[in-house]
Amino acid sequence: MDRDGVQSDQRTAAEVPWNTVRPQKFLRGPQSRWRELVMLVRAFTEMLRGFRHLHFVGPCITVFGSARFPESHRYYQLARQIGAAIVAEGFTVMTGGGPGIMEAANRGAREAGGRSVGCNIRLPFEQQPNRWLDVFVDFRYFFIRKLMLAKYSYGFVALPGGFGTIDELFEILTLVQTRKVEEFPIVLAGSEYWNPLLGYLREVMVSEGTISATDLQLFQVSDDPVEIAAVLSRTAKAQFGLREQVSGARWWLFEHSLSADSGRGANKGG
Repeated sequence: MDRDGVQSDQRTAAEVPWNTVRPQKFLRGPQSRWRELVMLVRAFTEMLRGFRHLHFVGPCITVFGSARFPESHRYYQLARQIGAAIVAEGFTVMTGGGPGIMEAANRGAREAGGRSVGCNIRLPFEQQPNRWLDVFVDFRYFFIRKLMLAKYSYGFVALPGGFGTIDELFEILTLVQTRKVEEFPIVLAGSEYWNPLLGYLREVMVSEGTISATDLQLFQVSDDPVEIAAVLSRTAKAQFGLREQVSGARWWLFEHSLSADSGRGANKGG
């Protein structure tokens, strides 16, 4: 009995027969099932289009970074040098396809005679595809774009950037930490910019136990473009056994290679 003299039911939820449980009330959202179906079809179509456009780009190194740095900025120039160094190791440079750091890395790759790929996101501001791209794919959904940036990449470089760069960097770190993906090489470039964040990781997160000290070994920090490219290449080739090979598009699937040797190197597929 409760204090008002009413019999109370003290049984747990597991003990109550399913057909006697009252339906719960929830707030109703604005999405209809039809709109959700439309989104599902759009997402599938976008994913399929990304797979077909990027299948022959070869092993990539993805470069993250801010869209806001002008050509005169030191980080733009660093990204440009890193792009050139990456293609010298035989990789394709992949970026988000926009301006700033992304443009710089794509530009460095093209100027060095390598391949340059962009996965652009449609935004109301900032993001327009840069002019240094051999292959360009436009995306509506961030989650599909991030999937493409990871699917065809064997290593990652994070240069200074904002919320988007931090999001992309920590998503890759999380996937590697939780072993949802292989242990891809990850390098932070622009140490002056990253040092405060690294201090927070060491002095707060490690000390509080939210990450372990060994998690700090998931990435390296360097400002030397040649060293960055060498670390990425050495680790990726040892980890995945990349080697040179020749592959071509299938005409009956209406596919087109990026270039005559665009299939060079292994591809993770998916």
